[in-house]
Amino acid sequence: MKKSKGWIVLTVILAFLILLGYLAVGTITATGKSQGSADGSSSSEGIKLGLDLSGGVSITYRIKDENPSQEDINDTIAKLEERAETYTTEYSVYAVGGDRITVEIPGVYDANQVLEDLGSPGSLYFITQTDADGNQNYSWNSATGDYALNYDLETLTANGSVILSGDDVKSAEAAYETDQTLGTQEPVVQLQFNDDAADIFGEATTNAYASGQSIGIYYDDHFISVPTVKNAILSGDCVINNMSSFEDAQQLATFIRVGAMKLQLEELESNVVGAQLGGQALVTSLKAAIIGLALVMLFMIVMYGVSGVAASVALALYSVLVVEFIYWFEITLTLPGIAGIILGIGMAVDANVIIFARIREEIAAGKTVAVAIKEGYKKAMSAILDGQVTTFIAALVLMLLGSGTVKGFAYTLMISIILSLFTSLAIARLLMQGAYAVGLKSEKFYGRAKERKPFNFMKHRILYFCISLAVIIAGIVGMVAYNANGKGILNYSLEFVGGTSTTADFGQEYTIEEIEGTIVPEVADVIGDNAIQATAVSGTTRITLKTRTLDLDERQAVNSMLVEKFGVDESTIESQSISSTISSEMRTSAIWAVVVACVFMLLYIWFRFKDIRFATSAIAALVHDVLIVLAAYALVRISVGNTFIACMLTIVGYSVNDTIVIFDRIRENLHGVAKHTKEELAEVANKSLTQTLARSINTSITTIIMVLMLIILGVSSIREFAIPLLVGLICGSYSSIFIATELWYEMKMHLGKDRICKK
Repeated sequence: MKKSKGWIVLTVILAFLILLGYLAVGTITATGKSQGSADGSSSSEGIKLGLDLSGGVSITYRIKDENPSQEDINDTIAKLEERAETYTTEYSVYAVGGDRITVEIPGVYDANQVLEDLGSPGSLYFITQTDADGNQNYSWNSATGDYALNYDLETLTANGSVILSGDDVKSAEAAYETDQTLGTQEPVVQLQFNDDAADIFGEATTNAYASGQSIGIYYDDHFISVPTVKNAILSGDCVINNMSSFEDAQQLATFIRVGAMKLQLEELESNVVGAQLGGQALVTSLKAAIIGLALVMLFMIVMYGVSGVAASVALALYSVLVVEFIYWFEITLTLPGIAGIILGIGMAVDANVIIFARIREEIAAGKTVAVAIKEGYKKAMSAILDGQVTTFIAALVLMLLGSGTVKGFAYTLMISIILSLFTSLAIARLLMQGAYAVGLKSEKFYGRAKERKPFNFMKHRILYFCISLAVIIAGIVGMVAYNANGKGILNYSLEFVGGTSTTADFGQEYTIEEIEGTIVPEVADVIGDNAIQATAVSGTTRITLKTRTLDLDERQAVNSMLVEKFGVDESTIESQSISSTISSEMRTSAIWAVVVACVFMLLYIWFRFKDIRFATSAIAALVHDVLIVLAAYALVRISVGNTFIACMLTIVGYSVNDTIVIFDRIRENLHGVAKHTKEELAEVANKSLTQTLARSINTSITTIIMVLMLIILGVSSIREFAIPLLVGLICGSYSSIFIATELWYEMKMHLGKDRICKK
């Protein structure tokens, strides 16, 4: 690259960074203004925030059916969850008492629109134009400009005019179809019936075609389509047309897939509620991110010189791109989403650290700086891609199979991975080449790798295994002991096990910060538990406090305290039992998503490294990290809530990526040698770990800095999330150095046809 071209490259990248930085600042400013906006007027201008960071609509339904079964309630909750997902992945749906269901949707403030979408019966019926006696089942109503039923649905069902219902639909998807008359593309809903229903529909359309009649498609108390049957449909496929937009087609397809609810619901109340974590949660998280990034950049510059400057610019570009991509793709940002971004920052830094270490090694080998930069990127490519692709596979599986928080985490992680690859492999490389071209050619600007004597990690592997095993056993013993004392295996929060919701009119408006600073501590003192969620109902003086399940005496004690210390009118206090906001379906989908993700990661690592022992040891190290963090949750009694899933997912991604980098170096050092003695294999393992040790430590430091800032500057709920995350990051670094390679070494010696220690 010529000097003039180098200046052009540097100028363009910096200009691009300034432009995106300006857009990101505008997005963040708009997000701050729209936070908690009761009318939602500016909510579309900024990033969508979850209930924990911003607030949204809370709707409570009363179940009209008498004595509903728990199975029907759970089924209705599951269907409401799927409908809520048309708005965002970060919803909450839970039972209140025995006859109510509450739906909370963040980032929207039009309760009437949400009610219209969620509260509709959603029953789909296919009705013949006439009954068996030739009577018209429906006719055109000129007053309403639409078709209307001539009889009740019960009558039409009884006389056989309702041939199919939504339960007979196998699949429903939105699509575009070409209008044969106009030649334009129109949105439609494509339906496919079950086998038995396909036969019924085929017979009905055959009869309708013979008599020139229509078959009405009746949904949510009105006809959505009344097409004249132009031919018999025997394939089991059907199309609903006349949709006003593709978005409407998508929403209708979702509602049809969900099917009719078993229970009849009526609105009891709807409110706009404030952020669950308080208005300061977003502000402090943003402050922590800015300070953390600044410290990471300073660390990179001190450690890597010119290379560190290039990495810092690339990291700044990564950060503003993440902000804009989350905004452009309308992803709802929550605390778990922030975890995905933090993991992405760690991976972005890690990619650069791997490259810089390679460049220094090439310089130490006698290469010129220009050649060292080229070779450094070339040799680092496999480690970076394998690590990032492995984590991306996990994120993709979580997105496809997960729900709620899991899906939200996966979205942000996938964006972070793609952008970290772009900024580290493209932007940072151009910056390095540009810096070299404009005159920074001396090796003193880039550094030279020092020759280090390999440390004998393999010699002490049994000690490492014993340390880990002791911690895991301590966690298991702690779980058993706490459970025996009636405290539960883990300290589950109300998101997992439900609790008590207390709502009262305090006679004056409180900000969420005032609630957390004055009311919450008093409630915590009464019930002896700090795990309390508080929300203020916008535009009113009512406050809702969600706690663990309280018995009658505890409820009365809380009520008395509210009356005595805050002047609450006792007649306004309402207490209800609430179910978990993390439904059994959501928990099951999260577990299955992680299991499937691990299987796919194992297969990918096996494919790339041509040895299943690499794959199994990497997954074993991952399981080790999860068990260690579980032990921390159990022994320290950290609240296991909504962020628990995100914490575990972050650890999974971080642990695997860290291990892959070391395995890549082992693969390289093994290259060309068919067989090894026990001593030679240990030498390769020790050498590889020593060569990547500085990279492992530096990457861990930069990621830990970000989490430490959340602990130091964050509100209590943020710290409750960041502390176990910090434990997981430290554990992930430990396992990649002291567990994964040592396990591989043991397997290489004792397992497989080419094992060294044969019987």
